[in-house]
Amino acid sequence: MAMKTVTIGGKGSSLTSSSVYSIANGLSQVNIDSSILEKLSSSKSSLSKKTLTVSNPRFLTNTEARASLVVLLNKFIITQHGIRSALPILITDALNGGPFALESLDFGSVLGFLDTLCKVNGKRFDDVGVTDGEIIVLEESCYALDGICALLDCSSSSLSTVADAVASLSCEASSADVSALVNSLDSGDGFSVKDEVAVASDFKVLLTGSKLVGKNGSKAVSEIPEVHGSFRESVKQVHSTTRVKLNSSVRIGKDGSLSNVRGGKQLVKTVSSLAASLVHLGESSLCRAQLVARCQEVDIHSEVLEMSGTLKNGINLSSEVNYLSLFHEINRLVATVRKILAWEGALAVLSLDSMESKENAQEVQVVSSSVETKKGNTNADKKSQKKKKVVLGKGTAVIKQLLKDRLNSKGGDKIKNLAVLIEWVRDLCVFFEPKDQELDTFLMKVKEMVESNESRRLPKLPKGTRDFAKEQMAIRGKAFKIIEEVFKRHGAMALDTPAFELRETLMGKYGEDSKLVYDLADQGGELCSLRYDLTVPFARYVAMNGITSFKRYQIAKVYRRDNPSKGRYREFYQCDFDIAGQYETMGPDFEVVKVLTELLDELNIGDYEVKLNHRKLLDGMLEICGVPPEKFRTICSSIDKLDKQTFETIKKEMVEEKGLTAEVADKIGTLVKKRGPPLELLSELKKDSQFLENNGSSLALKDLEILFEALEKSKCIHRVVFDLSLARGLDYYTGVIFEAVFKGTTQVGSIAAGGRYDNLIGMFGTKQVPAVGASLGIERVFNIMELQLENDANQSIRATETEVLVSIFGEDLGQAAELASELWGAKIKTEYLVNKRVAKHMDRAKESRIPLMVIVGDQERRANQVRIKDMQANTEELVDRDSVIEEVRRRLNFISL
Repeated sequence: MAMKTVTIGGKGSSLTSSSVYSIANGLSQVNIDSSILEKLSSSKSSLSKKTLTVSNPRFLTNTEARASLVVLLNKFIITQHGIRSALPILITDALNGGPFALESLDFGSVLGFLDTLCKVNGKRFDDVGVTDGEIIVLEESCYALDGICALLDCSSSSLSTVADAVASLSCEASSADVSALVNSLDSGDGFSVKDEVAVASDFKVLLTGSKLVGKNGSKAVSEIPEVHGSFRESVKQVHSTTRVKLNSSVRIGKDGSLSNVRGGKQLVKTVSSLAASLVHLGESSLCRAQLVARCQEVDIHSEVLEMSGTLKNGINLSSEVNYLSLFHEINRLVATVRKILAWEGALAVLSLDSMESKENAQEVQVVSSSVETKKGNTNADKKSQKKKKVVLGKGTAVIKQLLKDRLNSKGGDKIKNLAVLIEWVRDLCVFFEPKDQELDTFLMKVKEMVESNESRRLPKLPKGTRDFAKEQMAIRGKAFKIIEEVFKRHGAMALDTPAFELRETLMGKYGEDSKLVYDLADQGGELCSLRYDLTVPFARYVAMNGITSFKRYQIAKVYRRDNPSKGRYREFYQCDFDIAGQYETMGPDFEVVKVLTELLDELNIGDYEVKLNHRKLLDGMLEICGVPPEKFRTICSSIDKLDKQTFETIKKEMVEEKGLTAEVADKIGTLVKKRGPPLELLSELKKDSQFLENNGSSLALKDLEILFEALEKSKCIHRVVFDLSLARGLDYYTGVIFEAVFKGTTQVGSIAAGGRYDNLIGMFGTKQVPAVGASLGIERVFNIMELQLENDANQSIRATETEVLVSIFGEDLGQAAELASELWGAKIKTEYLVNKRVAKHMDRAKESRIPLMVIVGDQERRANQVRIKDMQANTEELVDRDSVIEEVRRRLNFISL
């Protein structure tokens, strides 16, 4: 088979860890893009006259040296400035020229490296020379670290899947209790570690159906989610960092200045985390290997001592001073962990084989015994003679067979002594390396099993999500139509933004609720998260486009990693109305509250109230009570829970967890209990000198006076309650805050909320654009509407808006197509049915509550007529075929749909 070729350079090309690994292990050759090589060949860069020193650490393996050369080649190609073609060609020749002993390369100094590189290629350094630009790349690019990191990335990625597969086998081989392992699932409270949850879910799939697990408790098994989850996280960090590092150039300005130079510290931090998780992974695997070995009475004491010693040395890796030496040692550590996993895998296969052999022998014994009992004509209980059948999990059965096929193909079917077991281990060590062509097939099959998720017979919705049936969709459509009409009535323009944003856009905007933001896996070099709300994306859009005035609405889904409960979901719609820009004092605030009351009135959900407060009044109140400014936001978060918890509970949190004195907490309690009609409570607060003397609360009271007078004039102030306990925990609020609460019997909590956020847009741009907005939590409103529909026998909802059913009695689809198409062309909502049975047509019209039927039977067809049936009046009339559209429209004008 021809060797693959990896081309470096060229438009849109990028270097990957897998490419580096392939070239470094001699699986691929390297080629420089011809256009890039031509450009470098024409470079007029002069040679450097600097005197370079020699340092001689020659400890890298041949593979590590080759990986370093691949990365250096790419650095030269993408940097280009001050780079000739000579060194890239030398590197390419060294990589493609065969199994050169590249361990002789000196990566400790520029001169040492260049001198040894030239010697490997049979050249003299004095003849090749070096430019200032090439020296800068050699000194500043950390290419050797990046090269080894690419090897670590590729090796550890495959090792993660191998570790899961092998561990699932040893769980069965040791008859381990896996309940703690497979039940480490997402708690839904936002505090679960995602990688640990993912590991537990994968093991649940692999072990589904197993009758071997569940007996013996073992820490080495129960800690698998934590250990393997931590390793997965470290692997992802290495991959993300390496991906950027491999394709980062050294930018050299015309004056020789450097930019975009990335040192090794970031890489060291990342790989040190990988080293620690590798050690834990190896220790955990070694414990399970010993557990299985004891079950099979196999003595691996000397091997355990050797591998354990290597792991202990790995614990001190972070103390290494020489970065290159550190990376080299971590690469060796990967090989040690791979060997440990090979021991665990070989022992697990041995143990499971042994169980199956004993089962087969037992079955032969049972058959023999049964024959004897029949001869003696006795009634012995044959069931008691049978042993429990060895049944592996659906996933582990496949994994075991894949490993057995590999081991048997290399010779040796049954383990007869320790020497054969060691041979198995050696072969699995080779198999578990990414350069083994069979490993890809193994990893793919394990991945397919995990992703198929056969642990459930039926599919299941993720927690906190819902499907919506046809009647529910009809309710939603009706509600959205009302909401959009109100928004447009106030002059708002529609906006849509992506379902996910850069993670940095969302972080730091939601206070303690930031833990509920859904992070996405890195699929393109950017850390992204699903949007938590529609306000921050709106602020980002306004800032990004330099907008200074915008009245917008948006109806879209948002996502929160919340704990699902009644009325709380992880995916739900929000309906937002926002006004950004400079306007008259409290004008936008008034209109937003007015829009909110119009929405809730026209949705006709029943009684509700809009609780309203002012963030500056709240801050002033906390200042008056003696709360330090740095604790304002965290105390606001506590106060915001008063609608769900008693003040005594909140007081305990403020005192014991957040460091307030009991006296300060009691002062807060006295004030936050104040609520009532807006103008009355405002009048009371204006008489309190401590509020008037505080700058923040004084300004807030003036704002609220203007707002309440406008709400009174607009005849909606009766819907508003001035409530000093309302805090709204989101960090971006700066002024008026409000929250609508349903007052009916259905307990759904807050149904809408919002407030002023004058500084949020400025966080994304150079201009501070003040803004205020409201968000309707439509899912809770839907819950109320659905329950009202269920409880009111006189109400019903149509799942469709169909106005006419074209009923063809017979089998003539062509006639149905012709007649229905005419009605569709006339913009009449139509369905058709072709069936011989009259009852089918009637049932369809009644079930869907379709008001008109256009019936065509043999008699109507011959007379070139149709029969129009009014389902509500239960009347029929024959009309000419040519006047169907006119007659249907006339009748629809008199029907209430």
